[in-house]
Amino acid sequence: MAYKIRNEFGVIGIESEVVARIAGMAAMGCYGVVGMAAKSVRDGIVHLLRMENLTKGLRLSPVGNSLNIELHIIAEYGTNIIAICESLMSTVKYKVELACGLNIGQVDVFVEGLRVNG
Repeated sequence: MAYKIRNEFGVIGIESEVVARIAGMAAMGCYGVVGMAAKSVRDGIVHLLRMENLTKGLRLSPVGNSLNIELHIIAEYGTNIIAICESLMSTVKYKVELACGLNIGQVDVFVEGLRVNG
């Protein structure tokens, strides 16, 4: 699905894969985020995604003239989860709006797990 932006020169189409990759890279740059998460349909276990599969840990849904983003992450153990999520929401919204010119409505964050270093 392509998101379309109209201006006086014509129409700009941005594929959803591009928007998802920008949102995923913005999320990975936030402090305390270990990676994006995907739940296995077969056994229900959450898996940490590698950089090439970032887009599987998020969902884009158009609502009217805006776009809602749903992120599934794995956080670092010992960090403040509320602070991570607030930072993640504002960073992803800002970077997607800046890069794509799309109106972002909501950014929802689901912490699917914690990674313990040790």
